[in-house]
Amino acid sequence: MKILQILPAQPTSDGDGVNISRVADFQALALDPYLMLDEIRSDDERDYLGGFPPHPHRGMETFTYIRKGGFEHRDQLGNVRAIREGKVQWMSTGRGVVHSEMPLADAKEGLHGFQIWLNMPAKDKMRPPRYQDSAADEHQQLETDGASLRLLAGDWRFAGIEASAPLTGLAGDAAIADLTLAPDAQAELDLSHLGRLALYLHSGELQLPDGKQLAAGNMLLLDSRYPLELQAGFKGAGLLILAGNPIGEAVVQMGPFVMNTQAEILQAIRDYQNGDFGEIPSGSV
Repeated sequence: MKILQILPAQPTSDGDGVNISRVADFQALALDPYLMLDEIRSDDERDYLGGFPPHPHRGMETFTYIRKGGFEHRDQLGNVRAIREGKVQWMSTGRGVVHSEMPLADAKEGLHGFQIWLNMPAKDKMRPPRYQDSAADEHQQLETDGASLRLLAGDWRFAGIEASAPLTGLAGDAAIADLTLAPDAQAELDLSHLGRLALYLHSGELQLPDGKQLAAGNMLLLDSRYPLELQAGFKGAGLLILAGNPIGEAVVQMGPFVMNTQAEILQAIRDYQNGDFGEIPSGSV
C-alpha cells in the first residue's frame, strides 16, 4: 500500500461537553467525500453523559457506528431509535434536520462509537432529509484467517465474497467497514474501483511498510490504486476502512452546516432561526 498522509486525531469536545478524538478536513478536502471522523471512547460516563442536545444540520450526511454502549436518536421527522453495540445509523440531512443524540440510560459500561461526516453534492443539498438505521438488521462479517470484516455501509469484496452492508446509497458511493485483525495477522483488500481510501486505527497497532508501528488514534490516507495490504502488530488491530469517490466541489462549513458558498451558509442560519427546520416532537415515539 502507498501512504499519502498520516493524520493524528486531535482531542476536543462537542455537544454538552462530550470528550472526542477528531480527524477533520474542511479545507484541503484530502478525505473527500469524508469531512470528519469523531471517536468517543471512555469508561467514565462523565466524558459523554451530556450527550448532544437538539441541534441542526444541512447539506451533509452523518454516519454513526457504535461498538460499545449506545445513543438514543430523536429528530423532527419523528424518528426515535436506540443505536446500540454493533449497529449503525445514517442521516442524509439535505435541506434540514434537527436531532439529538443522548447516551442510553441502560448503557452503564462505557461508550465507544464514531460519527463520520460526509459531504453531499450540491444537487442533493436541498433535497428532503433521509434517515435509516440497522437496528433490526445484522451486519454481515466476512472472514479469513485472522481477519474479520464487519460491513457497515456500501458494497464490498473480501476473502472471495461479494456482499453489501445494510446501508447503501451514501454520498460519494461511500463504503465503510470495521476490520479486526488478530495479533500479527494479515489482510488484503482491493478498493481500486473507488477514488478515495482512508483507514482509522482505533485499537491495537498496525505495522507500516517501513517497519514502523502505527498506534491507535491515527488516520492513514492511502492511494486507492494500490492493493490494501495490512499487517497487525503483536496486539492485533482494529480499524475503520473509509472508501468512496471524491465529490470534487467547493466546501464552506460553519458549525453543523456544510454548503458550497458563504451565501448558502447564511441562508441556512436564517432558515434555522426562522424555525424552518422544525422541532423535535415532545414525547415522540
